Formats: sequence, structure tokens, C-alpha cells
Amino acid sequence: MNAKIYQPAKSAMSSGTAKSRYWILEFVAEGARRKDAYTGWNSIDGTANQVKLRFDTLEEAQTYAAAQGLVVRVNKPQKRKRLSKSYSDNFRHDRVEKI
Repeated sequence: MNAKIYQPAKSAMSSGTAKSRYWILEFVAEGARRKDAYTGWNSIDGTANQVKLRFDTLEEAQTYAAAQGLVVRVNKPQKRKRLSKSYSDNFRHDRVEKI
């Protein structure tokens, strides 16, 4: 069974990063989706693709995956560039806009 390990991105709706500190192990759906004849909903056999396991560190997630015999792909997060500036920098006469 295939799985992927990733660190979720922070929500665009808030400036907090609390929910993006942990690592998620998510199973990759194998097989094609099919449309249910009665409801028209898309479905897939099995419920493994609905499971998301949360770990505090990447090493814990990789150890768990190795113990379960999973083939994993690790997606490393991109680090944000933090520009530290003060409020008064907005009003400097020699300020240059970065595009």
C-alpha cells in the first residue's frame, strides 16, 4: 500500500501556524473511482483513503510506515521567507518596492 507523508500548510484565513507543526501520513487511493448508480456519488473500494494519521515528527511517521510495510513518499515543506521590518519602514523616503 502506498502512502504520503507531508506537513500541512497554514490556513490562508489566519496568520497562526499551530495546525501546521505536525506531520500527516495519508494513504494514497489505489484503483479507479466509480460513480454510484443510485446516488451519482463518486466512490472507491475501501476506506484507507479516508484515514489521516498525525505525528509530532517526521521520524515518528517514517518509523510507523516502515513498521507497517508501507511505501511512502515524503513531501518536504517549503520554508517561508520572513522579512523583518518595522512599521516605520512603510514611510521611509528611500524605500524601494520589491516586485
